[in-house]
Amino acid sequence: MNDFIAFVKTKINVDKRLIAIYCIVYFSWGMLMDWVGTEIEIAQFTYWWQVITCYILYMVPVSLILRNLPFHVQYAYGLVAMCLLEFGGYALESSYAYPNNLLDQLFNERNFALGMALFFALYFPVGNWGVQKIYNSIFKKR
Repeated sequence: MNDFIAFVKTKINVDKRLIAIYCIVYFSWGMLMDWVGTEIEIAQFTYWWQVITCYILYMVPVSLILRNLPFHVQYAYGLVAMCLLEFGGYALESSYAYPNNLLDQLFNERNFALGMALFFALYFPVGNWGVQKIYNSIFKKR
């Protein structure tokens, strides 16, 4: 366990400006996805501030831990992280899935949380790629 904690500490010990970009990007992304999910009646957070707990306090650290790993590895570990988040959100009813929503119709309601986890696991490799591009364009010398 000590090795894991040491590993995590090395991965999250990054430039504070990089963390700020992650927080801005993920918060914006989370608010947009909550709005889209509400508008097309797929799913939504019960409270708007859950974007902070999920996207910033949960997904940013996971992204930092997974950054610089190959895409498929980020996706695989991201899938585990998102399965825990999706399962917890719907089990605790802190997230609301609209009845008979588009995903229920396509894949059936028993597969809803799995479908959400499969989709949102892409956030980690795509988010890491995008944040690194933004960071490099602002702070790296050419």
